[in-house]
Amino acid sequence: MAAWSPAAAVPLLRGTRRLPLLHWAQRMFASQTEGELKVTQILREKFPRATAIKVTDISGGCGAMYEIKIESEEFKEKRTVQQHQMVNQALKEEIKVIHLVSIITIFSPVQFSRSAVSDSL
Repeated sequence: MAAWSPAAAVPLLRGTRRLPLLHWAQRMFASQTEGELKVTQILREKFPRATAIKVTDISGGCGAMYEIKIESEEFKEKRTVQQHQMVNQALKEEIKVIHLVSIITIFSPVQFSRSAVSDSL
């Protein structure tokens, strides 16, 4: 039996509107979207000492909502609100066209791995 792929479902859905589940399945097998790559590049430029940056389009690929996780020494000894202000400032032009941004800032590897564990639950 051949492996399932999102493309295999397309003939079954001809004439129907794009289903959110199908779009999600296609997104699951895709690499980063153009928007995710752009936001990641900007954050890498603005936070050169970041040890981890993860940008996820949580809107299903349309670029309206992103979850951003950044681990950087630059956040050390700063309140969470100050850390988020730093990220917002770095993305000030992009945020104008984004509906929602969820920001998680971390300044230690231990925090980042805890965050990754809680995501998988």
